[in-house]
Amino acid sequence: MRSAAVILLLVLMWTVGLATFAQRVDRSTPPNDPPRADGVVALTGASDARIAEAMRLLEDGKAQRMLISGVNPSASRADIRGVARATRRYYDCCVDLGFQATNTVGNARETARWARQHRFASLIVVTSDFHMPRAMLELKGALPEARLTPYPVRTTELDAHHWWRSETGARRMIVEYDKYLAILFREGLISLGGKARPAPDQPHAAAATVGAPA
Repeated sequence: MRSAAVILLLVLMWTVGLATFAQRVDRSTPPNDPPRADGVVALTGASDARIAEAMRLLEDGKAQRMLISGVNPSASRADIRGVARATRRYYDCCVDLGFQATNTVGNARETARWARQHRFASLIVVTSDFHMPRAMLELKGALPEARLTPYPVRTTELDAHHWWRSETGARRMIVEYDKYLAILFREGLISLGGKARPAPDQPHAAAATVGAPA
């Protein structure tokens, strides 16, 4: 009976946490106008809106330089410029493409290398609404010295307010929440001294630079 009560309590806690996580995602968009930062980074994914929004922030003067992290190696610079809907003047001078990241952990490492290479102390982070909580955890772990401002982009394929009404929406929200919990658990172990965090990557040419640094 005691073990059943414990399992029931854990399920209840997980369910309440999931509902809270979904509410956080739902309320995160539209985002507030971000303060100006040294750089803006777009984490690539299923939606091209992430890149287009980050490019708009760059062109609006919210940052001096932009990184697109996790670019498909088969994509050309012209391809990415089309996705970003960028004016050539800004794209040629101030956009860097990162080809090394294949997941969120890779995004964080690639972004940290890029930020340190340019000595950036503040970043605007652009990714999908449901992905933002986990992305921010990874980025704060990889780049703890920087000021990070989230700029979540609404996922049109996911109704975050009624996510449970569709199988796709429920699966996406639950999977993302479980991944988020895993990162929280890992960070908790690190903070308790149970696991050492890897040494920060040293700055090097992690991204393909387009034009001269701003």
